[in-house]
Amino acid sequence: MALSTGSKKIKTAVFITGTGSNLKSLIKFSKLKKSPISIKIIISNNPKAKGLRFGKIYKIKKKIFNFKKKTTAEKEILFELKKNKINLICLAGFMKILSKNFIHNFNGKIMNIHPSLLPKYKGLKTHERAIKNKDKYSGCSVHFVNSKLDSGKIILKKKVRINKKDTPQTLAKKILVQEHKLYPKAILKIFNL
Repeated sequence: MALSTGSKKIKTAVFITGTGSNLKSLIKFSKLKKSPISIKIIISNNPKAKGLRFGKIYKIKKKIFNFKKKTTAEKEILFELKKNKINLICLAGFMKILSKNFIHNFNGKIMNIHPSLLPKYKGLKTHERAIKNKDKYSGCSVHFVNSKLDSGKIILKKKVRINKKDTPQTLAKKILVQEHKLYPKAILKIFNL
């Protein structure tokens, strides 16, 4: 999907669960002239998500959905996305797995950032697993979302060296710095900019 430079920006939703540091970097990126996206809504499953404050700071609409009834929540989210004419979803530390039905019904693109070099270490505790296996490198991957966990087509990856002294916490911090750079690069790549 190529964009001509004169075209309008792609209406984007960012899904978060926690601190929203990737959300913040995506918002900053969306303000750049070269950015193909405009973030219209922040969606969270967690009313206490620290990242929701960026909605207030940057005047972006935010909505919270209760995933105890996943089917209902997903229906409501799809309705909200259609209403806001959203064509791109960026999952940024969203800790709920979207159903096949949701992915199928959202006819735009869904991207995710994952803190490992996929296909290695899908799911949780990626840093602990990389250190335990004495890997020399870990990193992060941006990929399209399909119905299998962390298995969609990879757009970009970035390697990060693991030092002997690294703990899951120090490794997570190093990788997060790269995540903030990689996500915007992956968005530019998929829109051929």
